[in-house]
Amino acid sequence: MRKLFQLLLIIGLIMTPFFTSAHVKWFTSVVPQKETIENILSPLFMVLAFTAAMVLALLTLVIPKTAELAKIKRLDEWLSRFRKYSRYILKYGTAAALILQVANGALFAPEFHLSSTLAMILTWAAIGFLVIPHHISTKIAAVILLGLFGYVTLHNGIFHMLDYGYYVAIIGVLLIGGTKLEKVGFPFLYLGTGLSLCWVAVEKWVYPSMSLDIVANHGVPTFGFAPAAFVVMAAFIEFVVGYLLVVGILNRVVGFAVTVIFITTTMLFGMTEVIGHFMIHVVLIIFIIEGVSFYNPPIKLHKTKTDQFIFVFLNFIFVLGAFILIYYRFA
Repeated sequence: MRKLFQLLLIIGLIMTPFFTSAHVKWFTSVVPQKETIENILSPLFMVLAFTAAMVLALLTLVIPKTAELAKIKRLDEWLSRFRKYSRYILKYGTAAALILQVANGALFAPEFHLSSTLAMILTWAAIGFLVIPHHISTKIAAVILLGLFGYVTLHNGIFHMLDYGYYVAIIGVLLIGGTKLEKVGFPFLYLGTGLSLCWVAVEKWVYPSMSLDIVANHGVPTFGFAPAAFVVMAAFIEFVVGYLLVVGILNRVVGFAVTVIFITTTMLFGMTEVIGHFMIHVVLIIFIIEGVSFYNPPIKLHKTKTDQFIFVFLNFIFVLGAFILIYYRFA
């Protein structure tokens, strides 16, 4: 039963609708129209919210048992051998992502066009410092990237840039490498990436017209569901993935499954998808390698299984509600 559950869980994640991982602003020109809060909190939304909370809470009971399986242990041991390369993957992966973006006239995301000569020069300078194999050079690149992120934020607004908050986490990891704070880098990366995924998911609930336009015009399969219901479910899947990363449940499996999903979305959305999500691929590869070896996730604050179950259930509902209210008010 344990093996069957784990197999079904992985298959379920991998078979997640392709649309889940799409940044809707990249693929539609529809003017955003904010949905009313009454329509957002529909009966379908409420049922899915409590179902997701229950499933996540049950994972706290099941995942520790599956971790004891011999095959899972062997896989963990094999992946752990690559941990020494994690920071190199992040460093050179960031350089590769920036090269891909600049070559297509963008910075951080396809929607941010690189029109300033100074910004272009600084981006190439950051790339140059990143490829130099020295921690001081890496820190210089991180400072430059922080300045560029601040520049883009000034022109687009802080709540828009929360979609790409994982870049702040990446910059932080690069900046504190080789220092006494190095150990907090990857936990910060987990947190930043998870919160970014949650924030992007809420966009699909608050501005469903953009998502529906993509479903209609890009041939996105809805698996027999009505487009409106499909958008709600897809957003829930993305929100749950982000939440899993933050609370520290099933990180390696989530990293693998979401990486497969991002690869499949390329078949629908093409080069724009590659440019926008290349950096996410790099981060998820690190999650697959690292697991939670360095991370003391919030769930570990509760020692008993009952406490963990209650914590995850109630915390998911609280986080979901908080994200919707903040996004609805400010985004």
